Amino acid sequence: MGFEGAVKRVKAPGVFWLLTALVAAGCGSTGSSASPASSVASRYAGGEVAAPRTAPSLALTNYDGTPVELAQFRGRAVLVTFVYTHCPNVCSTIVANLGAAQRLLGAQASRVQIIAVTTDPVGDTPAAVQSFLAARGLTGKMMYLLGTPAAVKIAWLAWQIAAAPDTQDPALVDHTAAVFGVSASGKVVTIYPADVRPSDIVHDVPLLAGA
Repeated sequence: MGFEGAVKRVKAPGVFWLLTALVAAGCGSTGSSASPASSVASRYAGGEVAAPRTAPSLALTNYDGTPVELAQFRGRAVLVTFVYTHCPNVCSTIVANLGAAQRLLGAQASRVQIIAVTTDPVGDTPAAVQSFLAARGLTGKMMYLLGTPAAVKIAWLAWQIAAAPDTQDPALVDHTAAVFGVSASGKVVTIYPADVRPSDIVHDVPLLAGA
């Protein structure tokens, strides 16, 4: 589920990230793997976007009711992912890896903001998110953005995220499983798989925060 292995160079001719080729849907069905787009060397541990572009807006609301705009985090690295609270597998992997990276960063953690965006705007209530984060020791350590189905779908479209009920079990959501690294200048520079090694995030955060 998700894509296997970090893509060292992600080309983007005509579309933002070619996510349909690089990232397969996540929680209810098996995703296909992606082949590296190129073997070009990169200073990043994550998959580097060949032509970084300004990250799309995320004009949604944190689960605690605080309005959030991605632009407010300029000057810091931002890690953006798309998950839902009752996901049985890949979402927990993503969030656990991000939490582990944050702990490993220590004092450097202040240089990065972690943001999750719901892929289930109906099922992800503020109470569900609060329990989800508390169970993982991440209360107050990451944002989890919610919104109306219409508002959330706008964000999915802007970030080229696929999210839809699983065909075999509609209670589950198949969705793009990845983490996007946004630089301090607001550009999407890196993409990581769901099973990203926390050490890769630790390596890249200072680079993203300085870019």
